[in-house]
Amino acid sequence: MSPIHRVTADVLRTHPRRSAPRVQMALTTLLALLVSGCASLAPTEGLLPAVAVPSAWAGSSGNAASNGAATALARWWMRFDDPQLTALVEQSLNANTSVRTAQASLQQARAQVDVQSAGLAPSVGASGSAQRSRASNNTGNTFQAGFDASWEPDVFGRLRSGVNASEADARVAEASLADVQVSLAAEVAVNYIELRGLQQRLTIARSNLASQQETLQITQWRLQAGLTTSLVTEQARAAAEQTAAQIPSLEASLAQSRYSLAVLTGQVPGALDATLAASAPVPQPTAELALTIPAETLRQRPDVRAAEQRIAAALARVSQADAARYPSFSIGGSLGLRALTLGALSGGGAVTSALLGSVSIPLLDGGAARAQVRVQSAALEQARVAYEATVLAALQDVENALVALRGDRERLTRLVAAADAASNAALLAQQRFSSGLIDFQAVLETQRTLLSTQESVAITTAAVAADHVRLYKALGGGWALAE
Repeated sequence: MSPIHRVTADVLRTHPRRSAPRVQMALTTLLALLVSGCASLAPTEGLLPAVAVPSAWAGSSGNAASNGAATALARWWMRFDDPQLTALVEQSLNANTSVRTAQASLQQARAQVDVQSAGLAPSVGASGSAQRSRASNNTGNTFQAGFDASWEPDVFGRLRSGVNASEADARVAEASLADVQVSLAAEVAVNYIELRGLQQRLTIARSNLASQQETLQITQWRLQAGLTTSLVTEQARAAAEQTAAQIPSLEASLAQSRYSLAVLTGQVPGALDATLAASAPVPQPTAELALTIPAETLRQRPDVRAAEQRIAAALARVSQADAARYPSFSIGGSLGLRALTLGALSGGGAVTSALLGSVSIPLLDGGAARAQVRVQSAALEQARVAYEATVLAALQDVENALVALRGDRERLTRLVAAADAASNAALLAQQRFSSGLIDFQAVLETQRTLLSTQESVAITTAAVAADHVRLYKALGGGWALAE
């Protein structure tokens, strides 16, 4: 690889020469020729890639707002009207380690903007020195103190492009923090809904177990009276034991849900055991949801915003790499005092000053500068493709959530009706078996059906609530722009 060669010309005001005008003219001419021969390689526009966004949601089924008055989703968990859920979500947003990590990343990105912005302004420093020298039998001291200043005029925008890239990175960090908040709020809500659903399923299992144990007692009495066989008693015992076997599994899942919620809220596992011990119904949203059009939803989602800002950052870095191919300028100067004794230095000493202007021009670098532009251009294209993928994934998330919500609602309606019928059938079978009008097989079948349908109702009820949460997340709810 060829080494990089740059022509550097310095003009020092403290050492003028007669040939300075000619040198300056030659440098000016060379600079003009180089600049005129450097065609910009940066993209002329950085618009977002065109993505076909539908005008309405395919799975909205009449839920979309017709007048544009969409439901506010910044704190969507309040719509469940569950104080315990609200407290858990808000505690997690304040204490979760993922949120704190994202906040630190945002602070780092903002500090990097300040670092880049400082390069646009002149830098000033102070210096001082003391020197003792000896030549033959003579010794002497020299003391110096002064100020140094330097500044690089951003003629071709290289420094400004670096600042723009850092600012875009900071906006990416802001959107990433919002994305973490959105995901965390949804995860807490889904875990809480799962916990309440498990509590309902545990209650159902215990209730059915009590009914099956009562039936087992009846079969034992009938066996003692010679009205039935040992086969019937053993079938009743097997059904009761199968139901009882579900209870430890449900209790273990409940404990794991409590542990997950504790960690999500920044606490050790077990910290919420007492708080969440009491059973409660699965929370459901209090009102219907009015949707925005897809284009507005995409603007609300923080991951789409982050993808946009990554394109802006990549475009700025292309411009920065392109500007590095052009000459760079620098202006520096110093002002100070020089004296042979420290006392003379404080009394004024000899004033020294210097002013330096320089220009550095790239000549031969083996094509590295142009290659760097191509590197950043490829990164820009990656950011554009990633934006398209993010938009398509966002549209899919919303459509999937809408379809799942509609399907689970219909399923829940059917299951509730089935559970009512199963409950009536189980009651009738129990009564007729006690009267000796039917065999035990009918009782056993109705009890199994009752347990299955009631458990399905509990599972689907939790699924409907979780579908709402996933829809809120897909719509970008759970964060708000900073005031």
